[in-house]
Amino acid sequence: MPSPLRLTAPLVLLLAACSQTPGEISQDTQAFDGIAAEASISVLGTEPFWALEIAPESDGHTAIYSSPENLEGARFAVDRFAGNNGVSFSGTLDGEAMSAAITPGDCSDGMSDRSYPYTATVSLGDSTLFGCAYTSDEPFTGDEAS
Repeated sequence: MPSPLRLTAPLVLLLAACSQTPGEISQDTQAFDGIAAEASISVLGTEPFWALEIAPESDGHTAIYSSPENLEGARFAVDRFAGNNGVSFSGTLDGEAMSAAITPGDCSDGMSDRSYPYTATVSLGDSTLFGCAYTSDEPFTGDEAS
């Protein structure tokens, strides 16, 4: 019969191999607070041109999505979620699911000399749009006119 030490040694090695060393994986569970819930957010993209304006209201947040096909834009309610590295908004626009993820990072629209503090990914139905964003607290820098 094998000795208990002989059986235990491989188990100890296996457990040691599975243990996590501090600092390897972030256990940060703090919600992103770089964009205040009270801030208005402007999101925009080119090719195709589109814009999404998100503003706080007394009962949540409202978004207005505009494009060359609808310059006045369509208004709809969105829910806000603050994750670990950004905020997202979700809602329904003309019967299609819409989600917008906004994360910190230098961004350029590729058509102006503006620099934006956030990047954005917007899913609308089957389409995915990529763009830039800024807030009422953190504006873009560069040219005012577009």
